[in-house]
Amino acid sequence: MGDIMEPKEPEAREAIEIEGASSNNLKHISVKIPKEKLVMFAGVSGSGKSSLAFDTVAAESGRQWQASYPMFLRQRLPRYERPEVENIRNLTPSIVVDQKPIGANVRSTVGTAVDVAPLVRLLFSRVGQPSAGGSMAYSFNHPHGMCPECTGLGEKAELDESLMFDMDKTINEGAIRFRQFFGGSWQDFYYKFNPLYSADKKLRDFTEEEWKALRIGPDEPLVMDYIRNNTGQVSKLPYEGVVARFNRLYLNRDISKLKKSVQDEAMQFIKRSPCPVCGGSGLNPAALASKINGYNIQDMNDMEVSDLIGVLENIRDPLGRSIASQITTCLWYMVDVGLGYLSLSRRTDTLSGGEAQRLKMVRHLGSSLSNITYILDEPTAGLHPADAGKIGKLLLDLRDHHNTVLVVEHSRQMLQLADHIIELGPDAGQYGGEIVFEGTLQEMEGTGTKTAESLLEKISLNENPLPWTEGYPVEHASIHNLKDVSVTIPKGILTAVTGVAGSGKSSLICEAFVRRYPDAVVIDQKAIGTSTRSTPATYTGVMDEIRKLFAKDNDVSPQWFSFNSKGACPVCKGKGEILPDVAFADPVAILCEECGGRRYNPTALSYRYQGKTIEEVMNMTIAQALEFFPQKKIHDRLQIMIDVGLEYMTLGQPTSTLSGGEIQRLKLAEELHKAGKIYVLDEPSTGLHSHDIARLLKLLRKLIEGGNTVVIVEHRQEMIAAADWIIDMGPGGGKNGGQVMFTGTPQELIDCEESLTGRWLKRSCR
Repeated sequence: MGDIMEPKEPEAREAIEIEGASSNNLKHISVKIPKEKLVMFAGVSGSGKSSLAFDTVAAESGRQWQASYPMFLRQRLPRYERPEVENIRNLTPSIVVDQKPIGANVRSTVGTAVDVAPLVRLLFSRVGQPSAGGSMAYSFNHPHGMCPECTGLGEKAELDESLMFDMDKTINEGAIRFRQFFGGSWQDFYYKFNPLYSADKKLRDFTEEEWKALRIGPDEPLVMDYIRNNTGQVSKLPYEGVVARFNRLYLNRDISKLKKSVQDEAMQFIKRSPCPVCGGSGLNPAALASKINGYNIQDMNDMEVSDLIGVLENIRDPLGRSIASQITTCLWYMVDVGLGYLSLSRRTDTLSGGEAQRLKMVRHLGSSLSNITYILDEPTAGLHPADAGKIGKLLLDLRDHHNTVLVVEHSRQMLQLADHIIELGPDAGQYGGEIVFEGTLQEMEGTGTKTAESLLEKISLNENPLPWTEGYPVEHASIHNLKDVSVTIPKGILTAVTGVAGSGKSSLICEAFVRRYPDAVVIDQKAIGTSTRSTPATYTGVMDEIRKLFAKDNDVSPQWFSFNSKGACPVCKGKGEILPDVAFADPVAILCEECGGRRYNPTALSYRYQGKTIEEVMNMTIAQALEFFPQKKIHDRLQIMIDVGLEYMTLGQPTSTLSGGEIQRLKLAEELHKAGKIYVLDEPSTGLHSHDIARLLKLLRKLIEGGNTVVIVEHRQEMIAAADWIIDMGPGGGKNGGQVMFTGTPQELIDCEESLTGRWLKRSCR
């Protein structure tokens, strides 16, 4: 017999090897990502970090992992198209924690988001006395458990008539404040020409019968003759009172399909109060009567997580103790990521972006899996530096369990923890997409990249803050965890509202302050609708004006210049590509042969404005378009996009391809063109590199020079240090917050030992 061959040592596979990555703006790059390390992807917003981490590594890992499932299952799972890359080797299964919003609606809570709610219901169904029945008997989403009055919503919504009517005006003077009811034509015909009262009489002087006719309508049906001015045609309109009409059109039906501006305006007139039957729990009496150690299920759901742990640990029933231990394990993870101040009943649509992302992390922290690639998008977004340290420890723990942790980050604090840094750039959009640095933090020093420069720069305090004498008072605010807070927001300067997560910053500014001053322009963290059919031009309203110019010059309908309407290619319907149904095979996008990916039909492309087709205009960068369109309505909005650093982006780039930082700045551009004296921005620095923050601060200063007041809710040290005035909330989160800890200038803040924010800022400015 021949010699037995010795087995070969397996080839070392210590890195994820990527060759020829070209997704979005990546320029055919090749890179090796070390395994079992904490790897940070750095670079300015739009440089290609997310394209490499999510659109390449995560997408291919998900596609190949699903390929291991039977065809029957694959047909029912999300379909992954192969990313634009020549080759990827040594991939492992990946878990993605991105900044996309979690399912947010009135029936989604923190408890459902972390999969604890079913266990709490199970606990009560087994241990609660008297028992209401099975676990569904404790659910406000199930007929067996929901309150019959509010069907589980826990609240009563009704029109706030004090906001709808101005009692000191006549109808002709604008006594009905809802613009949808006085928009001209037949919209206000109902009320200006009603024979049952005078439209020139102040509402305060209406008789009881007149008031009823205006609000609800007369006892006998009233049909009014409406004569159309353009045709003379007479229409019969059955009269409907203001309150009855508002309830029918905006309160008692789904308004999510209406224009966002209409939705927002309607919501301003709706007041919500706890359901009088269930007290806001959404549960029926049987579920609320069932208790464990004196607490019913709603008592437990309403507790802060940090307090609920102690209550659950006191359960002595053997079966209950087993279920409770599973719940407390998850709750401790919430405490570890700095969310101990939340309650399980907190609705997910009230969470900030940072809170929602950390909730996603909770699901994976108890896993004993190893050799997994975790890919996270700015896990410290929306976090105070004191809380960010907890996230850093968790990332290192994941790495130490033999996992590869890839993080897209801008935070200096997080970059200092990295084993390996990959910086993309040198700039954004078409000027980025290249690897400009690979190595350790120490090796990065002196390389001259934008991230290297930002790490070397000291954070400078604003030594000449603008003075102020007048302000906007907020008195006795008690929303959420605010403890009867009274404070004055300075007028005409930049104010930063700071504090740890859950300390009451957003409650004070985005709710209490904005309710007191509803004319403020608010730029919050709510996600925008991103799709292949949405572009910077359409989102900011520039496209409407461009279509009008094309239509006027060519004497045709503006619809011809939309790939979502008449101008669309008839084959791909304006998408530019075809996604054929290939049953069990991987989906493949094929360039539309009819339009060649141009999205428009030949008729639309035959029209020109100033020698350019609509396609050529959509391919212009923002900077090029600014020179091409001198019209004020277009020029002003394009200039704001340049001011927020989006000059490299094309007018027609799909918003689905934008990074988190680019989306944040696009929101700024869309809102900042609005006329307003007060601007409120909730964490405007989210997703921004330090290089981008300098431009943002310049824009905010420009607003202040124009006589405006700017208020920011912030954690980034660079933004706080540049403010003129600071209001620091705390001392902790949830019930331990809700107090004003400090008001004053940045220089005064660093000398305030009681302020956690002040201590961190002092450390950063050394």
